[in-house]
Parts: sequence; C-alpha cells; structure tokens
Amino acid sequence: MDVSKLTKSIGIEFMRNTCYDRQPPSDQSKGLSSPPLEMEYDSTKTLIPLVEPENMNLEEISLRKCIEQRESIRKYSDKPLNLTELSWLLWTTQGIKKDLTRQVRTVTLRNVPSAGARHAFETFLLVNRVESLEPGVYRYIASTHNLVQVIKNESIADKITKAAYNQSMVKKCAVTFIWVADVYRMTYRYGERGYRYLHLDAGHVGQNLYLAGESIDSGVCAIAAYHDLELNKLLGLDGKNQFVIYLATVGKKR
Repeated sequence: MDVSKLTKSIGIEFMRNTCYDRQPPSDQSKGLSSPPLEMEYDSTKTLIPLVEPENMNLEEISLRKCIEQRESIRKYSDKPLNLTELSWLLWTTQGIKKDLTRQVRTVTLRNVPSAGARHAFETFLLVNRVESLEPGVYRYIASTHNLVQVIKNESIADKITKAAYNQSMVKKCAVTFIWVADVYRMTYRYGERGYRYLHLDAGHVGQNLYLAGESIDSGVCAIAAYHDLELNKLLGLDGKNQFVIYLATVGKKR
C-alpha cells in the first residue's frame, strides 16, 4: 500500500479535521439561539393523523427474538402495511417522547439515541403499498405525529429507484424510509465534528427500524448506495444544509 496516497485521503482529512482539538467554539457555546426542532413544511397542506402510541394494538414479541431474527430482507410479499404498523415504525424511529424547551436551545427526547439529543433527521417516505395512503412521497411531522404528502407524482417511485442505482426493492417494498440530515441542528452544538455524529445517528435510527420491523413480521434492508445529487434534487434538498443520509426499505415478509 502506498502510504503517501493515504495521507491525501479525503477520509483521513475528514477524521483529522473533525478532531475536538481542531474545533472552534460552537454556536451553542457562543449563546446563539438554537435552530428549530424540525424543518418547515407547507402548512396549507392537510396533515394526515397517525395512530397514537397508546392506541397501537400490536402483537407482543420479545426483544431477544427481534434481535436474533433480524436480517436484511430485499424481497417482500404484496401485502401492504396498515396505518398502525407505519405509525409504529415512525414512532420507534423518530417519535418524540418529551419536548424540553430551554432558554437557549430546544431539546426533544425521542425513541432513538442522538448525540446531544440534537435529533437532526427528518423522515421522508416513499409510500408504495400502505393502506389508506395513496402512493407518493410523504414526510413525518414528528412534533405532531402526523404525515404530510410532499410529492404526488405517478413516476416518483421510478425516479427514486433510479436514484438508488436501480435497486428494485425501493419500488417493490411497501414503503422506503428516506432519512434527511438537517445539518445545522447538529453542528450548532458540535461544529464540524457534528458530521461524524450525523452518520453515527443514522446507524441508531436504522437499527431501531430493523427491530421495529421485525416486531410486526416485516423485513427491512438498509441502503447506503444512492446518487446523492439526484436523490437530493428529487426531494427538493440543497445537498448542503439538508441532504439524504440513509435509506431503508420495509415490507411484509413472504
């Protein structure tokens, strides 16, 4: 291996430049106001209520069984998810348990770990087969536990599948989760090192989806291979302040 090439590696430079001893004071340490806890959305659109956590009547399954049975599944049955199941998956991956508003910053406690409780993700969904929802792209509004449709387009599933390098499961599953990083929510506290934490948090949310999916007899497959520019463009993201960080398909097991 040519060590001289390693010293010029983007990855190595990223790790060096995100070390704590290279970080200037963060905006939080300067006393600046915290960014909003979620991205804005079109408030003129009708919100679609999800099933509240206390009303999710789902079959109980042990955590051990979920962990031991968990595997990446790429082929699914044609059976749709119902709204209770989708509500459960959203609640377990980004649901807000408690909203703590402080003098300088806003903090939410959710069902998944996040560095400094920053929770810098937004959940977009490519819905293919969910009872009572028409196909299209939706966004989870965590603050109110609702959905809002953001793209109503007959060809959007094909376009997103193409942006995911034609991985057919994106279109053939019941729903594809698309997590979007809202960068400043994390870098506000951690500066450039926050980019490391965004990727760690993606792993946390992905594992919660795997286990929650297993608990409703559904398969999950995480996806990190996609065309960044194309997928960001499809979702109306600038690719700098907000960008797609992770995907996962979900569907009922065969």
